[in-house]
Amino acid sequence: MKRMIAAALAAALGLSALPARAEGQLRIAEQFGIVYLLLNVAQDQKLIEKHGKAEGIDIRVQTVQLSGGPAINEALLSGSIDVAGAGVGPLLTLWDKTRGRQNVRGIASLGNFPYYLTSSNPAVRTIADFSDKDRIALPAVGVSVQARILQLASARQWGDAQYNRLDRLQVALPHPDATAALIKGGTEINAHFGNPPFQEQALAGNPAVHKVLSSYDVLGGPASATVLYTTEKFRAENPKTYKAFVAALAEAADFITRHPEQAADIYQRNEGSKVPRELLLKVIRNPEVQFKIAPQNTFALAEFMHRVGAIKNKPASVKDYFFDDPHNASGS
Repeated sequence: MKRMIAAALAAALGLSALPARAEGQLRIAEQFGIVYLLLNVAQDQKLIEKHGKAEGIDIRVQTVQLSGGPAINEALLSGSIDVAGAGVGPLLTLWDKTRGRQNVRGIASLGNFPYYLTSSNPAVRTIADFSDKDRIALPAVGVSVQARILQLASARQWGDAQYNRLDRLQVALPHPDATAALIKGGTEINAHFGNPPFQEQALAGNPAVHKVLSSYDVLGGPASATVLYTTEKFRAENPKTYKAFVAALAEAADFITRHPEQAADIYQRNEGSKVPRELLLKVIRNPEVQFKIAPQNTFALAEFMHRVGAIKNKPASVKDYFFDDPHNASGS
């Protein structure tokens, strides 16, 4: 059954025709939002190819867009992709599941972004106000990084024994669809734990929508919520491709910091986004947003997930679930 699912997924991604693993081939899965801007810029500016040539290889880059950590993780384990882009929660889940086998670990962060839990219900001002009448949209029920952050907030509100108290209110929905539902109203979706620029779009598009909490409130400050990860095998067998990819990400982070307007244009062009340019620039220039590839403030979530039994293996530090690369040395 797993082989059938893997084959179906590969066909759906349009990646099944690629040859077996070869240096210079890079297949990346990403999701929705400006949190993937580093990848947008790296691809638009051909930075991966540029750094590949510096390593003496031609790199063929392919990308696919999925929604939800489980779909991303299945694609990585099936061999349909080489690099997964998802939240810290799905990374920790797969690190735990593959430890001693595929040994999945983090490559880099995609930057620090605050993720907002928003609601159009005027009675909901804190998570304690949610009731059975509410439905919270997020990428994947119980396991996405948004779900894990909400579980951590719930554990602090009601105790570890009730960490998943709000899981029953969750609905799996891609960010663009959840945002549209929240702005339009009239559906069961009256809350959304999103990411930029969708959360800002909802706040601007419906005066009833308000912020209930920020991921920074829960995690204690700026934190890397979305990351890139791969298997130990891919990293070991493709050292030049891997090195070029990391170098491209670092250059993309510098490019965005120096050229925010061009970065906004790249996002609109690559994503076909109809989000107003002014709103995108507001996100990129938000002082709470930091474009950097070193992971920051991820360990609190890792400790929590082990404490409540979401992962079996207890990480001693961020170095357990991120590869031991120079850019990760200062990670937390």
